[in-house]
Formats: sequence, structure tokens, C-alpha cells
Amino acid sequence: MPQITVDYSERLAGDFDRPAFARALHEAVVEIAAAKPPACKTQFRRTEDTVVGPGTEGHAVVHVTLGLLAGRTDATKVRLTEAVLELLRQYAKPGDGLALHASAEVRDLDPSYRKFETE
Repeated sequence: MPQITVDYSERLAGDFDRPAFARALHEAVVEIAAAKPPACKTQFRRTEDTVVGPGTEGHAVVHVTLGLLAGRTDATKVRLTEAVLELLRQYAKPGDGLALHASAEVRDLDPSYRKFETE
């Protein structure tokens, strides 16, 4: 916990500092949601095709999903979501003529969530 997934358009790949975004996001999750630093895990998934409305050109999409163990207040989740969007403004800088559509959601992990780690 937390499980963080970032889906982003391929055409944004060169304009999105993913390692710096993940580090800053982990700091925010620790500060806002009281997560432990070693527990923060972020996976990035590049998507090949992006369609916004009727068009395929001129758009890039980033969507961040944060799964947390249950127990955070709605206010904490909103604060974390807003922090994610602010970090995207800092670390995802689309080139000229490319509109960025950014979104985020914080959700509770299902009670069935389990994990293991190996060293």
C-alpha cells in the first residue's frame, strides 16, 4: 500500500518526467495519507492510442489511480487527488500544440487485497 498506477499517452513520453513525478508523489502520499515511504509503489503504463472526443490528434491523457487501505477520510482523499493534479502540472509538460487531459482518483483497496515481498 499504496498501489499507484499512472496511465499516460505515448506522445507524452518525452515530456513527462516520470521518475521525478513518482518521487514527489510518494512524498505527498506519505505527508497527506500517512503512508510509509517504502510502501509506496508506482507503475507507469504507456498507452499507444489516445482519442479525445472525435479526434486522435493534438491530445495527451494522464490518469493516476491511487489505491489505499481503507480508513482515510474523504477530505484526505480529495487533498491527495488535488496534490496529484498539481504534481502533474509540474512534471508533465506537453509540447506545442498538444492538449493535456489530466485526472486522478483515490480509492480504497478492496478488503481482499493481499501482498507479499521477496528480497
